[in-house]
Amino acid sequence: MANNVFDLAELRKLIDEQAAVPPRPPQEKTPAEHEALTFPPVALAGDAELARVVPAVPLVADAIRLANWTGERRVSPDGLLPEADRAAAVAALGLDPSRLRLVWIVAVNTGLLRIARGRVSRGPLPARLTVEATLEFWDGVVMDVLDRADEGLTGSTVVDGHLAEMLATIYSVRSGVAIANLARGILQSHEVACAPGDAEMRRLAAALPADLMEALSLLAYCGLVEQTSAGRTALTPLGVWAIRRDLLREGHDAPTTAEVEVFADLSAAELVEALVKGSATQSAVAGWLERRPPEQAARDLVAIAAEGTAGQRGAVGAILEELGPEAEAPVREALGQPLMRRYAASWLHIRDLEAPPLSTDDHTWIAVDSLAALMHMSGPVAGRLDTPEPGEELIKLVAAMPAVGHPDTVAVLDMLAAAHDDQKVVKAARKAAMKARSLAHTKMD
Repeated sequence: MANNVFDLAELRKLIDEQAAVPPRPPQEKTPAEHEALTFPPVALAGDAELARVVPAVPLVADAIRLANWTGERRVSPDGLLPEADRAAAVAALGLDPSRLRLVWIVAVNTGLLRIARGRVSRGPLPARLTVEATLEFWDGVVMDVLDRADEGLTGSTVVDGHLAEMLATIYSVRSGVAIANLARGILQSHEVACAPGDAEMRRLAAALPADLMEALSLLAYCGLVEQTSAGRTALTPLGVWAIRRDLLREGHDAPTTAEVEVFADLSAAELVEALVKGSATQSAVAGWLERRPPEQAARDLVAIAAEGTAGQRGAVGAILEELGPEAEAPVREALGQPLMRRYAASWLHIRDLEAPPLSTDDHTWIAVDSLAALMHMSGPVAGRLDTPEPGEELIKLVAAMPAVGHPDTVAVLDMLAAAHDDQKVVKAARKAAMKARSLAHTKMD
C-alpha cells in the first residue's frame, strides 16, 4: 500500500464516524502519525477455514481454470498469451475480457503457471498445498491485485490512488461502510492530496459513485469485499486476513483480538512498562481502558508519570490521549505535579476545558521531553532521526532547549548532534549542548 495516499486525519475521522465511537480530540500531527496508524483489533477466522475457501474465490478459480486450459504453449515476448490464445481463452472459459490480464498475472506470479524460455507450463494447484502454503498463496494473490493499482486496476485513477486508504477504512469498520461515505472519504482525501480545482472536483464527485461501484465489484471478484445485509461494504474473512497482512507489512499497528487481550488485565505500571519496552503497542490501550473506570485509570497513570522517566511519560500520554472529559479530575490534579503540569494543561486545552496557558518555554520543555522519551522507549538512536520541527524552526527550538531546565536536555542535544542528517541542526545541537552543560555547572557551583 506504500504507493497509495493515506490522509490520516480524514481516515481517522471516517473510521470514528462509521464505528460510532467518540471522536478523538483534535491534536497536532507528529512525525509518527505520518508513518503508522493503529487499527482496531480484529478476530480472524481459523487458518484451516480460510485456506479451504481460497480456491473458491472467483479470481483464484478463474486463475486455476486458465492455468489448466493453458497447459503448455508458447507466450509472447512480454510473457503474455498471444492475441489469438487470449480470445480463445475468453471464449472457452467465459472470462470477462477486461479481467483476463489480471487473471493471467495472478496465475503467473503465484506459480500456477510458470514461464521459461518463451513457454508456459502449469505449476502446483492450491488444493494440493498445505494450509500454510495456501495462505501464502492467497497473500501473493492479494499483493498482485493491490500492485495493479499503479497500472489502473479499477479503471478509475482516483479510486486506484486511494485504494489502500479505502481498504483500510473498510478494515477498521467490521460492520461495513456505506458506499456514499466511502465516496466522500475518497473525495476529501483527493482534495487534500491533489488540490484539484472546483470544476475538477465537481466532475469527480459526479463520476465517483459509478466508478466506485465498478471498483467494489472488482474487489468482490478478487475475494476482498462483500455486501452486508444492511447494504454496506465489508471485508470478507479472507479480506480481513489479507489486508491485515498488508497493513503489518507497511508498519501499521493491526492486532488481533487475542493479541490485545493479554494486556487488558495488567496494572497501570505493567502496561506502561510494556509500552516502553515495545512488547505492547497502542492497540493494547483500548482494551485496557475498557476494563477500568476512566477516572481511576487516569489517576493511576498520572501517579506513574509524575515520578517516572520521559519514556514513562510518553507512554502515559499515549494512554491519556484516549480518554475524554470523564478523566478531568485526576488530570487537573496533575497540574500541581512539576513533571506533569505541562502535559495536564495541554490535555485540558485540547478538550476545551479550563486550564492555565502554556508559555513558549513550556512547549520547548515538552519537545525536549518527547525526544527524551524516544531515547527511553527506543534505546540508542540508529540512523536518521525524525524530529518534531524541520529546518529553521528546529534550529530555533534547539537553541531554546538549554534554558528550560529539563533534566534530559544534554542527552537530547547530544542525540540530535549524533543522529540528525542536517549539518545546521547538528552544529546548533552541539552549541546548545555546550551551553546546557555550562548552565548545569553554574547551578552546581
